[in-house]
Amino acid sequence: MVSLRYSILICLCALAINCFAQTAKPAFRLVPLGVLGGGDESNLSSYMLAPVGSNSYICLDAGTLRYGIERAVANKVFNKNAEQVLKQNIKAYLISHGHLDHLAGMVINAPDDTTKNIYALGSTIETLKTKYFTWQSWANFADEGEAPALKKYHYKVVDPGNEVAIENTELAVRAFPLAHANLTSTAFLVRSGENYLLYLGDVGPDAIEKSDKLHQLWEAVAPLIRSKKLKAIMIEVSFPNEQPDKTLFGHLTPKWLMAEMGELSKMSGSLKGLNVVVTHLKPPASSINKIKGQLKANNAIGVNLIFPQQSKALTF
Repeated sequence: MVSLRYSILICLCALAINCFAQTAKPAFRLVPLGVLGGGDESNLSSYMLAPVGSNSYICLDAGTLRYGIERAVANKVFNKNAEQVLKQNIKAYLISHGHLDHLAGMVINAPDDTTKNIYALGSTIETLKTKYFTWQSWANFADEGEAPALKKYHYKVVDPGNEVAIENTELAVRAFPLAHANLTSTAFLVRSGENYLLYLGDVGPDAIEKSDKLHQLWEAVAPLIRSKKLKAIMIEVSFPNEQPDKTLFGHLTPKWLMAEMGELSKMSGSLKGLNVVVTHLKPPASSINKIKGQLKANNAIGVNLIFPQQSKALTF
């Protein structure tokens, strides 16, 4: 009888734990404004992120901005118009690196935007200051650089590894340098309370880049995976496996993503069920379909692969 009662108690405890896991409230709301790499200027890397229940978003990269917001408004993700979302809901930009497909939307929409901070590594800030927000290429909407400075945007240099609060939001961020061919890209580890989301800009595998930047990043986030505090990793896969390593140009394939996930799994113990949001897939559609198939076929680690769609909100 005692043994029976004990068994029933164990079963009830397990059921309660399982129910708690299934009903745990999500921490982040993610609104993809653009999800692809390549040349489709209407759908390039850009993601609005906020704590669940908050209307104060950051924008992780800003390749596509206004068109993505308009699509989201049409899909009833927001209950206001696109101009209001741009001006009122986006509180800051976090730019991973200086390539156009990650910042063109911000630059083009600067005339209609409101005062905001731009958070980035020093090298990315320098690119914005000297290549984009100049009077030769557009206009200087920032508060540093070529005169006259219009002072709409304020540059906030994020030193690698140091967490900083993102003004006008409930979020904080740590930046980690990434190797992207001959350029330094960035991973942003965003925190809301005790919950985290990791967003990576363009990145190549350590083995090809002759780098340890991803290894260092995995060391930093492995404890968060063990403690179940990391809600999702957003990471690029630009080409199918058929792309030769010598022409990756600082990007990942399904094979290389899973190799890197294997390294992370060794450090964290297990990645089973971890949300991995696959970003920056490059057209044509045949390549995108091949990438998705190769990832699904080689997911022995058991991560939860998510392929975001423009203007379709996700929660983690």
